[in-house]
Amino acid sequence: MDYLKTVVPSQLIAERGSNLVVINPGSANIRIGLAQHDTPLNIPHCIARRTSQVPKRNVVDQMLNSQVTTSQHVERERAYDVIASLMKIPFLDEEVANNSFPRKMGRVDAFNQQNSRKDVAFSWTNVYEKEPMPSTALESSSSMNHGIIKESMGQHRNTDIKELNSSERKFREFICGEEALRVSPTEPYCIHRPIRRGHLNISQHYPMQQVLEDLYAIWDWILTEKLHIPRSERNLYSAILVLPESFDNREIKEMLSIVLRDLRFASAVVHQEGLAAVFGNGLSTACVVNMGAQVTSVICVEDGVALPNTEKTLPFGGEDISRCLLWTQRHHQTWPQIRTDILTKAMDLLMLNRIKESYCEIKEGEIDAVAVVHSYEDGMPPGSHKTRLIALNVPPMGLFYPKLLVPDVYPPPPRSWFNDYEDMLEDTWHTDFPRRSDISDNFYPGINVGLPMWESYPVLTTKPKKEEKIGLAEAVTSSILSTGRIDLQRKLFCSIQLIGGVALTGGLIPAVEERVLHAIPSNEAIDMVEVLQSRTNPTYVSWKGGAVLGILDFGRDAWIHREDWIRNGIHIGSGRKYKDSYFLQAQAMCYINS
Repeated sequence: MDYLKTVVPSQLIAERGSNLVVINPGSANIRIGLAQHDTPLNIPHCIARRTSQVPKRNVVDQMLNSQVTTSQHVERERAYDVIASLMKIPFLDEEVANNSFPRKMGRVDAFNQQNSRKDVAFSWTNVYEKEPMPSTALESSSSMNHGIIKESMGQHRNTDIKELNSSERKFREFICGEEALRVSPTEPYCIHRPIRRGHLNISQHYPMQQVLEDLYAIWDWILTEKLHIPRSERNLYSAILVLPESFDNREIKEMLSIVLRDLRFASAVVHQEGLAAVFGNGLSTACVVNMGAQVTSVICVEDGVALPNTEKTLPFGGEDISRCLLWTQRHHQTWPQIRTDILTKAMDLLMLNRIKESYCEIKEGEIDAVAVVHSYEDGMPPGSHKTRLIALNVPPMGLFYPKLLVPDVYPPPPRSWFNDYEDMLEDTWHTDFPRRSDISDNFYPGINVGLPMWESYPVLTTKPKKEEKIGLAEAVTSSILSTGRIDLQRKLFCSIQLIGGVALTGGLIPAVEERVLHAIPSNEAIDMVEVLQSRTNPTYVSWKGGAVLGILDFGRDAWIHREDWIRNGIHIGSGRKYKDSYFLQAQAMCYINS
């Protein structure tokens, strides 16, 4: 403890962070990097695998149900009108009727000057392997031979070059990251996203074994190609898994197996994403609102300990705002007459995400902008279309009125997959609500959180994890009020922390403060709501917190070693006990506050 008070932070990070790899996987992106780095790599969490022929579907998820029902369409239009009245803009039908009238665009030019890169089109990925030019090899070979051999080489030079050129057309077996999203639909590839809506993306079209193989391939590619950590050296490194609250026991166990058994890290520990976010911002108590691409979660943390009964999971995120943006513009007939389909063309989703991040904000009044929309037809160069986008403050308000977003409906994984008969979890499947002390003492020695995060996991329900059908303001209010103590509630309402990519949306902080304050019941003695400003990029807060926890964990009592995991797993009664993290959290608080 004295060492923590006197050591220079940069020295501590350099000493202890050089062999710690922090992995924070999400549904759309994975944040990964060495703990000593200031920021991680942020890479799309997907892989495009080559198929033997042009596939019937180029995105594995496109066969899943994504149709909007009539009732959902009516509810969406009703939600739009509610938002329109709040934002003081015309209602949906009024917008269509008045669409031909010009609008004032005074602020758009200045906005475009600051965001010029958003007008640049994405390019298709080169799907062929890179081969060395044959001429150098031929010349160096001929220079070492005598005249007769030189003459023979010269006679066959043209034939050899043709053969080598043909070999250059060899397809890459798989492509990861953003390059995978930019693969043309005409190429013989199928895009896989191993995590979807906060769970492993298992379906009848995407078996469990393939999901796990894809996770391994993506992570191994990043470690080798981006972080330059070959497999032969990974036994010198340890991994910190910072996992979202939406994952259940079996999913966490499979990821640990990938990290320890397949990627060959020497040891690993699991931290809860919400808890890590608190440490990433140097706090001890906060209501953490994690707004990712496909899932939004809320959880309260008190004195560095996550409170599991406060957890809320909402099945929508930034990608749903992007889809809503497309629906809004098409409804107002402001979108160009092009084939934009984010379900079958991943490039269109990249474009919509960039437009959303550049133009959407929460602000009263009519907000419109001139933007360049690109069309990506099969294998053709992208086309550019300059258009006027309107009602740009409506899509992000879907966070508070989720019926506007109409999330895609994905069937849950088969229930048989969640039946885990190994010792680590077998006793938990016979009880709907396992007793916390039993789980914390016996089953989770590698999960270093103040309390286990899956208390209310219902085994026999139709979904792996309960999802709330409410808006963001109601979820935050319900989460904080569930603590049951007025002093803690007041503290949490004034310590709301927004993290995730959606947290960068302009005007979101005052909107959250206003909507949450209005959602508090009138009989509660609470009259103040405050969202704390993030000390770092909200997208990377959880990753940074995982790095801090890993660096300050001197005892490493809760870490799992590779040999132990492969040989025995975690067995009931094996003597491996869950180590409470109070001492570690006290170390972190001392370091942060010193």
